[in-house]
Amino acid sequence: MKHGTMALITPGVPVIALSTQKHLRDKTISNIKEIKARDAFVVGVTTIGDDDVSEIVDEVMYIPEVHPFLMPIIAAIPLQLLAYYAGTVRGYNVDRPRNLAKSLTVE
Repeated sequence: MKHGTMALITPGVPVIALSTQKHLRDKTISNIKEIKARDAFVVGVTTIGDDDVSEIVDEVMYIPEVHPFLMPIIAAIPLQLLAYYAGTVRGYNVDRPRNLAKSLTVE
């Protein structure tokens, strides 16, 4: 979150913060606080019962606590749904993204 990434954070910018790994929770919360200090809109994705993250973000999405090896799969589901609905609200054809054929056919 240092240097270039932080330079992109301006007031009102939406940021999605994942806090699904217990051993990184303190660092993640510290990063979220830095982002909030720059007036960004933070959506947190965390496990059920994690009140530390829910207290500092603007919106929170809860996912169930599962084995650490399965957590990336479970965390990807709300992110995929968010991308899908954001695309449809903006009027994009989510079934045919731009430049998809070009990126698949270039060798």
